[in-house]
Amino acid sequence: MNNKPSVVMVGLGYIGLPTAALIASRNIKVTGVDIHQHVVDTINKGEIHIVEPDLDGLVHHVVKENYLTASTTPVEADVYLIAVPTPFKGDHEPDISYVESATRAILPTLKEGALVIIESTSPVGTTEKMEKVIFSERPELEGKIFMAYCPERVLPGNVIHELEHNDRAIGGINEASTEKAVAFYRHFVKGELHKTNSKTAEMCKLVENSSRDAQIAFANELSMICDEAGINVWELIRLANKHPRVNILQPGTGVGGHCIAVDPWFIVSEFPEQAKIIRAAREINNYKTEWVIEKIKSTALQFELDNGKKPKIAAMGLAFKPNIDDLRESPALNVVEALIKDNFNIMAVEPNITSHKTLEIYNAKNALEQADIVVYLVSHNEFKALESKAITLDFCNVTNQ
Repeated sequence: MNNKPSVVMVGLGYIGLPTAALIASRNIKVTGVDIHQHVVDTINKGEIHIVEPDLDGLVHHVVKENYLTASTTPVEADVYLIAVPTPFKGDHEPDISYVESATRAILPTLKEGALVIIESTSPVGTTEKMEKVIFSERPELEGKIFMAYCPERVLPGNVIHELEHNDRAIGGINEASTEKAVAFYRHFVKGELHKTNSKTAEMCKLVENSSRDAQIAFANELSMICDEAGINVWELIRLANKHPRVNILQPGTGVGGHCIAVDPWFIVSEFPEQAKIIRAAREINNYKTEWVIEKIKSTALQFELDNGKKPKIAAMGLAFKPNIDDLRESPALNVVEALIKDNFNIMAVEPNITSHKTLEIYNAKNALEQADIVVYLVSHNEFKALESKAITLDFCNVTNQ
């Protein structure tokens, strides 16, 4: 694929839009497809609907140069990328209906020689399932198109750099598809491209995030043990990490986001008998959030007993990780919503968003001035210079640094 291909990107969210913009920056014509009209309209104005450093300028440039356009329907292209959500259904079972809908959406424009790549986090075997969907509807294309799976592995807040520089695992349904996909990614990825098969590439994404989930679970479990033992967990971890072969992560309010809090369940769902540590890690990290809620409640109730009034609680941070606006699967948001539901007086602070559909968002300094109890749920940079004389519960190491 030496000549520049035409590309369709189905899904213009936190992965799809940065990927589409990066590809377009290589002077490759990209049509971004999204089912939401306001997303399409926003992008076609050269603007963005998500927060991600450096993305706004990049999108503005590639739209202005006519390398990126957005639409609600696919067009004919050489390469189709699918980057749509894979949420849960039932008891933490992966729902690949969006991936299937995206696959069916490109069916009318698929042509012989086209390359279809799924980037959505998917259960093992999804790429082969989508191959069957395509050939059941377009049997004349059997053996005449290429299909591959290539998971993203990016850090929100640094997506553009990581899309370009991180290594990628690329697995085709056959060797020819792998080679075709590798040639395509070479247009815009500077990291090493590792060839494999589609099943291994699918599992690779799930395993990467399950590994991190297990490491975080160890830190979160340790934080609860240390609380019971009267030990400063942050100091303990700092000292333990002086060992040359120990690298304990930092505990927090739980685990959130669209990857680490979700992907391990894809493995547990398919391999329930074997995935014992993976399941336990998920349960520990979910429990940590419940533990945080109970810790705040007991502190608030003690304040009420001591002072004869309900405390005002400043809840610092709603995003699932520091310095971004993404609230998906956020344990901090879960904490705040649970406390409000139980009629605690909560002032929600999230410096990376201006409004929320159900919560009033407070300015950080105003909240601290009014607060009887300050609860740090996310270690945003903005919080590290703040001071308060209120009772402070720090679940993410803002005040110990």
